[in-house]
Amino acid sequence: QVQLVESGGGLVQAGGSLRLSCAASGSIFRINAIGWYRQAPGKQRDFVARITVGGSTNYVDSVKGRFIISRDNAKNTVYLQMNSLKPEDTAVYYCNTWPLTRSPGWGQGTQVTVSS
Repeated sequence: QVQLVESGGGLVQAGGSLRLSCAASGSIFRINAIGWYRQAPGKQRDFVARITVGGSTNYVDSVKGRFIISRDNAKNTVYLQMNSLKPEDTAVYYCNTWPLTRSPGWGQGTQVTVSS
């Protein structure tokens, strides 16, 4: 049973924007903070941003002021608006619970490629 589905990635030039979506099953979405994570080629998967059930947000320093995480409780969906994209943002982006101790597993992720 697929419980987390990411979408919205693509190829964009540096300085451009993308909006990622994470559709989660209701059982996960209603009780968990949801985070975005990313994995660049040859690197470990890292935390990017999270949003709690109540809407509080937190970001890794490298994306502060450029990325915005939000959630639509009616749609069980979390978004990541990514602005002023840089080549170093290139990675596969995943959503999951935060913390990962409640993770149901990983989805397929969505590829984001930023060209210089």
